[in-house]
Amino acid sequence: MAVLSPGIILWAILQKHIDKARKRRIIGIQFRDAIYSVLTNLKAGYSIENAFVESKRDMELLYGAKSDIVYHLNIICKGLKNNIPLEKLIYAFGRDCGNSDIQDFAMVFRVAKRNGGNMTEIIERTIGVISQKISVEKEIDVLISAKRLEARIMNMVPFFIIFYISISSPGFFDVLYHNFFGIVLMSICMAIYIVAYLISEKIVNISV
Repeated sequence: MAVLSPGIILWAILQKHIDKARKRRIIGIQFRDAIYSVLTNLKAGYSIENAFVESKRDMELLYGAKSDIVYHLNIICKGLKNNIPLEKLIYAFGRDCGNSDIQDFAMVFRVAKRNGGNMTEIIERTIGVISQKISVEKEIDVLISAKRLEARIMNMVPFFIIFYISISSPGFFDVLYHNFFGIVLMSICMAIYIVAYLISEKIVNISV
């Protein structure tokens, strides 16, 4: 336990990485809905800056005032009041979330704004690209959901086997845990198990 306790830190880092990836996907979906609201406001005659301000109200109704998208839209609205360019605020939003789609949109938006591009058309294309990416991610999740469950079960099987044998046959594993060579052997097995676990997580988590 003393030797393997640092593994808890690695596990916590891995779980944090998985949680970040999940939040990144959620904010991508919320951003798509936000810019769809922006597009609607643009067609209604709002300027691009006011369209983002109005979209915040729509997102409050859709996701709640404490949602991630509303939090970031609040930052954008405050930045606009301080005369910070919208494209910089959007890029900072994408950078903070770690979402490349938002950052790419900010860069395209900056170029289009400087050259007088059609904002409505750009936003429509962005919505299409993000929607297509989300659809692909959902299809992948459906296709590999069974394999992901199998991987989770297989990761737990060794522990269930050890637990079952320890209960049904007390002392069976004494030769592996109460001498030097047994400890070395089981440590090697544990290292192999950790590598196999990391590989399985890599396989069943496909990013688009």
